[in-house]
Amino acid sequence: MFLPEMVPRPCRGAHVVGRETEALHFLPVPSSPSTTAELQANPYKRGTKVRLVDDIPGHPAGSEGKVALANGFAWKRYWVRFTDGESIGHIDHNSLVRAKDYERFLVQREKEAIEAEAAALRAAEQAEAAGDEGDAGPAAGGDGVQVNGVTIPQRLLDMSAAARARLGA
Repeated sequence: MFLPEMVPRPCRGAHVVGRETEALHFLPVPSSPSTTAELQANPYKRGTKVRLVDDIPGHPAGSEGKVALANGFAWKRYWVRFTDGESIGHIDHNSLVRAKDYERFLVQREKEAIEAEAAALRAAEQAEAAGDEGDAGPAAGGDGVQVNGVTIPQRLLDMSAAARARLGA
């Protein structure tokens, strides 16, 4: 079975004779990243050409440079030497993207922003529709109580009250 995303590649130790190899393995071809998070997933090594995706003091988004130093475990940050000769340190990993992926990153970021806006509109419409249907009042069990920004459903509150009454507390 040959899938289009699979290509034959010689395995380790295969002997290449002319155009034929003695052992071929089908390895998947890595697909191109499709989200901004995937484009920024791997850390950058020293010497990697990068571009800014956010404005920082003294340099607008899109400024090109090379990573001079990479440091950090939990918070990845970089010293970047820009094309104008200036070096700036402690640039966050999320503020950089590889130079070759910059245009694709901008397109994906715009696409994700449009999708997020559409999802927010759908959620608002659903909440409005649920608000219209949920006007039954206490007979429907009520809305619940909000504690520290988290809504506790009325059904759980009723179950707790019933358990306390049953236990005599």
